[in-house]
Amino acid sequence: MAGDQRRFKQKIQATSTLEKVFRAMELIASSRIGRARRAAQGADPYTRAITSALSLVAHHDFDASHPLLRERSDSGRVAILVVTSDRGLAGSYSANVEREAVEVMNRLRGEGKEPVLFVTGRRGIAYFKFRDAVIERFWEGGSDQPAEERMDEVAQALVDAFLTPGKQGVDQVLVISTRFKSMVKQTVEVRHMLPLAVVEAESGPLLDDEEALFTPGTGDALPLYEFEPSAHEVFGALLPLYVKQRIANVLLMAAASELAARQQAMHSATDNAHQLVDEYTRRANEARQAEITTEITEIVSGADALKNS
Repeated sequence: MAGDQRRFKQKIQATSTLEKVFRAMELIASSRIGRARRAAQGADPYTRAITSALSLVAHHDFDASHPLLRERSDSGRVAILVVTSDRGLAGSYSANVEREAVEVMNRLRGEGKEPVLFVTGRRGIAYFKFRDAVIERFWEGGSDQPAEERMDEVAQALVDAFLTPGKQGVDQVLVISTRFKSMVKQTVEVRHMLPLAVVEAESGPLLDDEEALFTPGTGDALPLYEFEPSAHEVFGALLPLYVKQRIANVLLMAAASELAARQQAMHSATDNAHQLVDEYTRRANEARQAEITTEITEIVSGADALKNS
């Protein structure tokens, strides 16, 4: 009985320590989620401004032959950016993205195309390396707080891959990441990034729908602008910025989703640890009561034996 008490007390101490760690990680994630969500949402005005500017410039001089808009099929390769986390303890956040990436890769191979992996986050890197998948390029660190330099680097790598001619380039760029919708809901999405699809808006320049670049309709009345050096060159300069901002917004959304998933996972872990402590405490008390009962029984039995003798 004394051994049972000792064992349960050790479990109580160990579980209480874990509960404090889980609680601390939950508070850290909660303190960061607000800033990450504001960063993701704060990127929208800039993206919308670029989209609106592109729509207006395209109304004056739309360059359908721009490499980022032109369909290509000369390489048979498709770049896939898989956005995962650097650390665990975030529930199924990374696992859901990795599972979706495997399905997309299998589908592409069934269509006769070669997937080319670009991966951010140590969890995704370890996952694909363990399965002997070839990773074209990867990035580690800062998944829950991506730096501007890292986002530019990732975007530039994807744009360069798409613009590279011949078999060394890629025909499409897909991004598999998690979109932050609320603190309790994050969904895995597969987005087509390149080549950009262009849709004529019904009325006025519309904003980014994450899938296509909207241009004004032919009947829209828009202001006249003078462009220096020319509308053609302005359009060509804005288009890469637009693509890079979309990819940056994806990484910021993924960072907010990771923190939200970690906060939920740590909250559940804290509750489970607290329940285990209560259970171990109850069983330790039962063992102590059983030990006391045994000792009283032995004392009474010994007293009766002495009295009878």
